[in-house]
Amino acid sequence: MSGHSITIVSGSAAQKVVSHADAIGLMREAFISLDAGQSLNFAGARGHGSDPATRFGAKPGYDAINRVPGLKIGSYWPGNMAHGLLNHGSTTVLLDDATGFPTAIVEASWLNGLRTAASDAVGVEALSRPDSRVLAIIGTGNQAWHDAKAISLVRPIEQILIAGRNREAAKELAEKLQADGIAAEPTDIADALAQADIVATTTPSRAKLFDAADIRPGTHISAMGADGPGKQELPVELAARAQLFADEPGQSLVIGEFQYLAGTPDAERITAIGAVLRGAAEGRASPDSTTIYDSSGIGLQDLVIASFALSQARAAGIAQEVEF
Repeated sequence: MSGHSITIVSGSAAQKVVSHADAIGLMREAFISLDAGQSLNFAGARGHGSDPATRFGAKPGYDAINRVPGLKIGSYWPGNMAHGLLNHGSTTVLLDDATGFPTAIVEASWLNGLRTAASDAVGVEALSRPDSRVLAIIGTGNQAWHDAKAISLVRPIEQILIAGRNREAAKELAEKLQADGIAAEPTDIADALAQADIVATTTPSRAKLFDAADIRPGTHISAMGADGPGKQELPVELAARAQLFADEPGQSLVIGEFQYLAGTPDAERITAIGAVLRGAAEGRASPDSTTIYDSSGIGLQDLVIASFALSQARAAGIAQEVEF
């Protein structure tokens, strides 16, 4: 198409202009807009390459805040690390609302970590006890680091306990957080849960990570690992005694943590986090309530944060305009 240009925002540019604090504010706005019926979330699509072990998926949406439709493409190629590449890839495409033509391509690996952690932090801010001091993170990867950084911005966290299958990885993550000035230490799951006011699960698990009895009354859990059929981090029994929340309840029952509740009466108890944020639904009922927030991730999150990265990168002069 003659005369049409597209803006490219590299991963390094996005990392320079978007922070965890930025992402938290953006996710609040996104969930409120979604629950108010302004922004829209659409069903995603999944596929793989010639190797069935590879995975890619598209998450489309419409961002009414910026009047931008588009989608994020996420990929997982397990052999990439052997070639010096990341196993996970993330790219967001923004479209012109008037023409449907692409206006920007944003490398979104950094942004994906930010928006996921920011969603968990929004859940923590809205649902956990205000006096929560101890955060347990189950998982030792990059997303666990993002969650620790983001959640520390919304609650007066004094200690972070890191637990995972690999004790050495937990130690390395704790040391990385300590270098950022955050009090963190590695431990096992049972010890972490015995002390935690807030629990964040950041794993690709397909079975419960702990038993329902391990969770103390008053605990808040933000679970983000379940984002596909068959994935699960929490014990099914815990749902019966907890208040249930999700970024998108319908999606949570299909690919999120609450897919094991599909077709049960408990499915009707899942409240959209956006409804809580805009005052249309109740959050935590009491200090002793157990609250669970499932953050399976929606395309709207990616569009909102990519639009912000685009505007910031342009303002900083580090976005690239190319003919398309």
